[in-house]
Amino acid sequence: MKEDILEQLVDDYLQSEGYFTRHNIKFRPRRDHPDFDSKKDSNHSDIDVIGIHPKKEGPARVAVVSCKSWQGGFRVKTKIEEIEKNKIVSGREAWQAFRELTRPKWSEAFIDAIETATGSREFTYYLAVTAVLGNRRDWEQYPPFIQAMAGNPIRMIDLTEMLERIKNMSTTTVASSTIGRVLQLMRAAEKGEKALIKAVESQEEND
Repeated sequence: MKEDILEQLVDDYLQSEGYFTRHNIKFRPRRDHPDFDSKKDSNHSDIDVIGIHPKKEGPARVAVVSCKSWQGGFRVKTKIEEIEKNKIVSGREAWQAFRELTRPKWSEAFIDAIETATGSREFTYYLAVTAVLGNRRDWEQYPPFIQAMAGNPIRMIDLTEMLERIKNMSTTTVASSTIGRVLQLMRAAEKGEKALIKAVESQEEND
């Protein structure tokens, strides 16, 4: 089940790029891991969306997406600082929002879950956010994150980029999602408005 509008948008975006998608893939550290803590590691975390592209190879074949639908946007430097200083954010330690990027036992479980779902340990890790505030490369090239993802590429993508891509790819075929249908209606409305303006201008010229 798609839990929020950002996750649904990610789904539409990946499908517009030719990916087949799955949602809410659970993972947690294995119980025999040396650092497993039954009090902290018993609850699963979720991979929000996984996309598999049948015609791509290497890391591009598998897209793994974590969605952070914070309305205020994603402040890159602030989030990195919160993780580095282990600050408390919204009642919990900052790293807990990014388990797979910050704790080796969770990183290992994350990659194992991807392999189980896709047959590959090569992938591109995406962080999908409402808006990127700051330099996204600071996040994409942060050495501890790259190490956690076993050298696989890390990318950030925001709501505007995804909406624009889906809008440009939309056709007259009825979309399978609510977002897709809304965008199609918006596109149709834009065309209708342009046609109306053109007709009015043509009438004024004839008059």
